[in-house]
Amino acid sequence: MARWAPCKRRAFIAKLSRLGFTPPEPGGRHFYIRYGTYTLAIPSNPEYSVPQLKMLLKEVEQILGREISVSEWQSL
Repeated sequence: MARWAPCKRRAFIAKLSRLGFTPPEPGGRHFYIRYGTYTLAIPSNPEYSVPQLKMLLKEVEQILGREISVSEWQSL
């Protein structure tokens, strides 16, 4: 069974772009990415821990309106 693993910031952004998000835009303290009318702030640390990754993916799941499994995330 697949397990969640820490994710580098660049890999996270690349995976979100494969899901249909726009490239990061600067603004304020963080970069932002958009999906339609939704905006998601991207933390600036170079690597996201498993709890932080899960929190960010919960926001992404709400935006997309569907769940993202571990195997789907790893295959992106």
